[in-house]
Amino acid sequence: MSQQHQVSAMTPAPDDGPEASTQITGRRAKWREGEIYQSFRRRPATIGAAILLLFLIVTAFLSPLFVPQNPYDAAQLDLLNAEIPPIWQSDGQWPFILGTDTQGRDVLSAILYGSRVSIIIGIAAVLLSLIVGITFGLLAGFYGGIIDTLLMRLGDVLLSIPTILVAILVSSLAMQALPASLRDVGAAGVLVLAIVLSSWVQYARTVRAQASVEREKEYVLAARVLNVPGRRIMLGHILPNTLTPIFVAATLNFGMAILTEATLSFLGIGMPPGQPSLGTLIRLGNDYLFSGSWWIVVFPVVQLSFLVVTVNMIGDWLRDALNPKLR
Repeated sequence: MSQQHQVSAMTPAPDDGPEASTQITGRRAKWREGEIYQSFRRRPATIGAAILLLFLIVTAFLSPLFVPQNPYDAAQLDLLNAEIPPIWQSDGQWPFILGTDTQGRDVLSAILYGSRVSIIIGIAAVLLSLIVGITFGLLAGFYGGIIDTLLMRLGDVLLSIPTILVAILVSSLAMQALPASLRDVGAAGVLVLAIVLSSWVQYARTVRAQASVEREKEYVLAARVLNVPGRRIMLGHILPNTLTPIFVAATLNFGMAILTEATLSFLGIGMPPGQPSLGTLIRLGNDYLFSGSWWIVVFPVVQLSFLVVTVNMIGDWLRDALNPKLR
């Protein structure tokens, strides 16, 4: 090969950069013209919910950068600052914007730290529920027979019991099974397990119904004739056709997972006081609702309500935007 050819082979084509930029611009334009984006633009309430949800998540995870104290570091607490009202009241003090609790803990700091715990548990529970539900749904729908019968009957048993009761039962048994020294450390994992066992059935049923239809189609039959492994057929062909309803269900269940965690923590079988979530803060502040220190419980309730309502609003929009019958 001549030196000129070697140089030309090593030199990138001058049009690569502009072509790549044009492709990216084209994809962005296609996205903006798409039905989902246009549907989002036509829903001001959904836009507001998305902005508020993003704000709540960002402030929760970046809270150590701007809150006045770590509310669970005893060295930073001062009992002389106990039960200070919110700053707009006459006895309010800076920097305790939303006041303090009975231990001198800044309520805003506690809410943001607690929100971070609740959000992490909600995300972990939804992801694990997706994995379990999709796996069981694909196996039941693709293979049928005894596998389908066993998995779906197990789901029927769980659905016959109210979700919160399943979560309470699992959480209580798991916490009693753990040694006392590990209960606080394993509280988050126990909560995730309790939520997963009570919520995977919805995903499994959705995937199973779609897999039962897809397995009879010609492309699946052709793949079987060619001895394509069943795992490859399920993951490469059947699963992509179930992602739309699964994505909508996961969005809605994220808010439900946060609410379930808050309920369990409020009942005293969730996160411990040393690692509180929003549910724990509401439980600890509930005794002071009518004693004059209303802000200890009211503001955590407002934060929890904002989280759940914004997630549900986005989930409702996704359900409508991804449903071809409603376009």
